[in-house]
Amino acid sequence: MKIKSQKDFLSGLMFTCVGLAFSIGATNYSIGTGARMGPGYFPLVLGAMLAIGGCIVMLTSLSSGPPGGDPVGRIAWRPLVLIIGANLVFGVLLGGLPSIGIPAMGLMVAIYIMVIISSLAGPRFKLKTALILGTILAIGSYLTFIIGLSLQFQVWPTFITG
Repeated sequence: MKIKSQKDFLSGLMFTCVGLAFSIGATNYSIGTGARMGPGYFPLVLGAMLAIGGCIVMLTSLSSGPPGGDPVGRIAWRPLVLIIGANLVFGVLLGGLPSIGIPAMGLMVAIYIMVIISSLAGPRFKLKTALILGTILAIGSYLTFIIGLSLQFQVWPTFITG
């Protein structure tokens, strides 16, 4: 069999591997049943669905694609590093790193910084657009996690709240 779309094949392979990894990792927790789900039930089912979807994408890449094939291009390193870095910075700002003296800055600051860094990954960066998106995401996160789910974590930096 010849792979007609390398992009689809490799993306399907990635989804399959990630889904299998989550499914295998979920077996370390109690799975439970459909009526009484344990903590491992959702990641197991979601990982299995992701793996199945990845297999379907891989199979379709063998039968459909452009006439000369669909080769994979160069890796876009800049967006890759900025998006992963934005998530890491979000985690550090949200919880802080007391071992090296970085205080927790809270949800709001972490969201704005994450949005600004990840916006730099696109072809055009506009600070106004990033701030508008950050505001929408901050309000939505506050309403969902603090008000709706009553989760207890720091929302504002300690120098503001005391």
